[in-house]
Amino acid sequence: MKSLVSPHGGGSLRPLLLQGAQAAAERARAATLPGLRVSSRERGDIVMLGIGGFTPLPGFMGQADWRGVCDDMRLASGLFWPIPITLSASAAQADGIALGQEIALIDPDDGHVLATMRVDEKYGIDKAHECARVFKTTDDAHPGVKMVMQQGEVNLAGPLKVLSQGGFPEKYGDLFMTPSQTRRLFASLGWSRIAAFQTRNPMHRSHEYLAKIAVEVCDGVLVHSLLGAVKPGDIPAEVRTKAIAALARHYFRPSTIVQAGYPLDMRYAGPREALLHALFRQNYGCSHLVVGRDHAGVGSYYGPFEAHQIFDQIPADALQTRPLKIDVSFWCYRCGGMASGRTCPHDDADRLQVSGTQLRKWLSEGQPVPAEFSRPEVLQILREYYAGLEKPQQSASR
Repeated sequence: MKSLVSPHGGGSLRPLLLQGAQAAAERARAATLPGLRVSSRERGDIVMLGIGGFTPLPGFMGQADWRGVCDDMRLASGLFWPIPITLSASAAQADGIALGQEIALIDPDDGHVLATMRVDEKYGIDKAHECARVFKTTDDAHPGVKMVMQQGEVNLAGPLKVLSQGGFPEKYGDLFMTPSQTRRLFASLGWSRIAAFQTRNPMHRSHEYLAKIAVEVCDGVLVHSLLGAVKPGDIPAEVRTKAIAALARHYFRPSTIVQAGYPLDMRYAGPREALLHALFRQNYGCSHLVVGRDHAGVGSYYGPFEAHQIFDQIPADALQTRPLKIDVSFWCYRCGGMASGRTCPHDDADRLQVSGTQLRKWLSEGQPVPAEFSRPEVLQILREYYAGLEKPQQSASR
């Protein structure tokens, strides 16, 4: 039987999460250390480092790695990496931390210790340079740019000892899977060709179509939902994962689909984020990543197929996980079903373009949604969510 793709960088997974007596001892020691409260994005990165999703990183990036990733998508070692994984602090906070000192990294919501870190480097960065390279814009209306520009002035770097999974297993149960768990599951199913389907939205008919194309050419598909923070107006993870489960239950063969989630916040970095999605899916054991229209994009900052093109611009050996590039998909009334720009010969007048943005607009306004757009089991869950949003507003207006 063929084996799964190797973790990024070769070798084996490198999770930084301590277990058992080691974790208990480090947790007790962390209580004596000065604390630094991290951002939501940094919490997700810490959890990914802990579970091995960011193998082979030993912690947050130093200045040479930061610059190499921004400018050339490579760590100082030469290993491919498309987006900086960094920890920031204010200038005042950084002044109070000595090089070589250990600190505790604190969850931004509940105050629990997420990890301990030895501070090996403190360095300032050119935030505009990072944004221009990673996001291809410095417009602070871009949510990823806004996130970088609001972070502290100084980056801290050093190795981590991770002590927590950030509450994700408690909140999402078996849906939250580590790379070790997905690899064991794929092996037990006899899968070696696995396509990851990245989603921060409930799956409408276009998503379903893309995932089923992946099932046709691979052993199975991992529908991998983002569980971290998204921009205002996006549907929260607990709602979209419930909708995805309903779609999988009613419209996929059980032997072809695995649903799981991962702990990152969206960066909305478009093409660069598509590369990061492929990189950490390699660690999860996926041989392919479905890359559709405007993958990980926002607004009109990226061309619709820039995320396709960027995979052709990196070295052939940069990643083992390969893209499944799929053209824009839609419902064609003349074809009588879902189709793509590569398969449908008809005009725009015959097509119903299916997008998450349009679906959210219809639902938030209480408008009818065409059956060709979304499955009824999914719509029922989403309508219940939007109805719940309206009740507090109605009560407040009385």
